[in-house]
Amino acid sequence: MSQQILRTDRITLVPLSDEHLDHEIELDADPEVMRYLTGRARSRAEVEVLHRERLAAADPVAGLGFWVGFVDGRFVGWWLLEPPTRADQGPVDGQAELGYRLLRRYWRQGLASEGARELLRHGFEDLRLTRVFAETMAVNAASRATMTSIGMQHIRTFHADWEEPLPGSDLGEVEYAITREQWLASQPATRG
Repeated sequence: MSQQILRTDRITLVPLSDEHLDHEIELDADPEVMRYLTGRARSRAEVEVLHRERLAAADPVAGLGFWVGFVDGRFVGWWLLEPPTRADQGPVDGQAELGYRLLRRYWRQGLASEGARELLRHGFEDLRLTRVFAETMAVNAASRATMTSIGMQHIRTFHADWEEPLPGSDLGEVEYAITREQWLASQPATRG
C-alpha cells in the first residue's frame, strides 16, 4: 500500500512530493516553528537535504511517510507517520512515530490535532498498527497538549544527548503513545 490522500473536515493531506519543497522551506524558515527542534530557522540548503530524507520515510513501511496539509487549497503544514529510528523507540513492526509541524498563522486552530487524529485513524484502521507514539521536548507545552487531546498518554521522560542542547533540554524529552486497543475503545460506537 502506498501513501493515500487523507481527508478530514478541513484538511486534505497529500503525500509529500518534490512539488512541496517550497512549502517545507517556508515552514522551516520560521525560528518560532523551529524553536523546539533546532532553536533556529533552517536554510534552503538544509531543507533540501531534509526533503530527500522526508521523501525516503515512505520507503521502509508501506503506507507510512509525510503528508502535506492544505485547507481550502492553502498550505498549513505537514504531518508524518514513520517507523521508529532509534533502538530506544522499540521495534519497527507494528508501530510508528507521529509528528506534525504547522505554519505559525495556523496555530491554535485545532488543525494539528485534526490532522493527527486522521493519521491515527489511518495508522490503526488502514495499516493495522498496534502502537503510535510521539516525542517532544518536555517544555513544549503546546505539542504536549495536542498529544493529550488526541488520546495519547505520557509514557516516559528521558534525556537525550544533544550536540547543541536547546534551552529547556535539561528537563528532558517526553514520549506519548496510544495503542490500537486504546484508540478503538475511544471511538464512538457505530450504529448498525
